[in-house]
Amino acid sequence: MIIKAFKGLRPVEDKVKSVASKPYDVLNTDEARQEANGNPYSFLNVVKPEITLPPDTDPYSPEVYLTGKTNFQKLVDDGTFFQDEQDCLYVYELIMHGRSQTGIVACAAVEDYMNGSIKKHELTRPDKEADRKSHVSVTMLNAEPVFFAYKAVESLQNLVNDIKNDEPVYDFTADDDIKHKFWLVNDKHIINGIIAEFEKIPATYIADGHHRTAAAALVGNDLESENPNHRGDEQYNYFLAVHFPDDQLEIIDYNRLIKDLNGLDAESFLEAISESFTIEDKGSQSYKPEQRHEMGMYLAGQWYALKAKSGAYDDNDPIGILDVTILSEQILKSILDIHDLRTDSRIDFVGGIRGLAELESRVDSGEMAVAFAMYPVSMQQLMNIADNGLIMPPKVTWFEPKLRSGLVVHSLEG
Repeated sequence: MIIKAFKGLRPVEDKVKSVASKPYDVLNTDEARQEANGNPYSFLNVVKPEITLPPDTDPYSPEVYLTGKTNFQKLVDDGTFFQDEQDCLYVYELIMHGRSQTGIVACAAVEDYMNGSIKKHELTRPDKEADRKSHVSVTMLNAEPVFFAYKAVESLQNLVNDIKNDEPVYDFTADDDIKHKFWLVNDKHIINGIIAEFEKIPATYIADGHHRTAAAALVGNDLESENPNHRGDEQYNYFLAVHFPDDQLEIIDYNRLIKDLNGLDAESFLEAISESFTIEDKGSQSYKPEQRHEMGMYLAGQWYALKAKSGAYDDNDPIGILDVTILSEQILKSILDIHDLRTDSRIDFVGGIRGLAELESRVDSGEMAVAFAMYPVSMQQLMNIADNGLIMPPKVTWFEPKLRSGLVVHSLEG
């Protein structure tokens, strides 16, 4: 794999906590506006610039992307952001509930994405690709890193551990109690050693950020075609990523809510699903599945433990083994007549970070009829699917902790 050091644009130390923000796609516009309220340094003003414009502004209008460029330039002009004088790598550690994950911040190569060495497991939506492409092409920044995984390499981890023995340039705890530590790597010998280790790695995997990755590649291709003197070493041939070893990452559950039972009452619905699942009534006690091929179900004020019966899944199929596939095939399609998870308005998805109480409240309110608590997929399952050139069903992987945006930015202009 190709990685590249770069001259990062990053905040001064005393402003970093104020700058650092959640990723653009974790918050909707109203939530982002509220979160950034009263904080002119918030990086949400750059990655969701519509929050600094009137509420009726079209978030995909040209004005919005130009405002993002302007808002970032203000942070540079007022001294909040500065640019490192030489090409650097960076090391980024996140600590959540005592669990640590440490990644290498570097530029990944558009070439590796185009030739399939950077592997994906999700389909992208053209509208979301276009949004991020417009943001990159107008601002000429990779404002937010994508989240990559690689199969852990001991020699690479040893290099990272040595770097972490030094003092970080940033060390702060965000409002959600997640600790963030960030190291500058400007020693050319160490940089070359890390780059050489990555050259031995056959593939990296997009954990989170498929649309940002695709957008970066599209912008790079456009700028190459527009440049008659293209050499191949221009900054637009690369994009910002944080690379984590797979053994430090945890995927949490991504749960499902359904608006109606397709004309069935609760008793008939339970009878229908009993053909493919054994059902255990858990009463009012919430149930979080503990192993593969089990799921929790909240229906009419009651929790149930569902265990898929033999024959309801295919453990030899990288997609068929997934519990979300079992749910889709045995309940959503066959009983509830929900076939397209990307477009059907009767289904919604809730990251497990919100807890089972979120499922209960939305069913109890009458907004939803039934909720399913899923057992999370593993990193090995994700990589098996990507290695086989397959695509996961929608809304399967939820990674926590999320990367904070604004700790370092890559300029396509050098």
